[in-house]
Amino acid sequence: MTGGWKAVALALAAVLLFGLGAAGGAWLSSERYTLQLKDQGDKLVACNLARDNVLALVTEQGAKLGELSNQAQQRQAKAAQAVADAQQQAGQHYAAAQRLQQERAEGDPAAVAEALIDKELGL
Repeated sequence: MTGGWKAVALALAAVLLFGLGAAGGAWLSSERYTLQLKDQGDKLVACNLARDNVLALVTEQGAKLGELSNQAQQRQAKAAQAVADAQQQAGQHYAAAQRLQQERAEGDPAAVAEALIDKELGL
């Protein structure tokens, strides 16, 4: 039985040494890497803050871009309406000019033109 106790004591000593080695290794690595882990944690926090800031800016930029797009569409619609109004007025003026050109009158050209214009204007 002395051999059995010897094996148990040897196994217990090996487990104890293994446990001490693991604990010592954990303590040494925590001492060594604590500063690096803290530094990386600080960088992670700064990166998350920067990401949140960029996300807010992109959201705001998207909203402003939408507003600009709407304003551009409104200006385009107003411009199209202005062009249509101008074409209508041009057509009316063109018709009036055609009527003036078709009028035939004899006499002094200046007096004839004045009479035709006065007639067109209703004077």
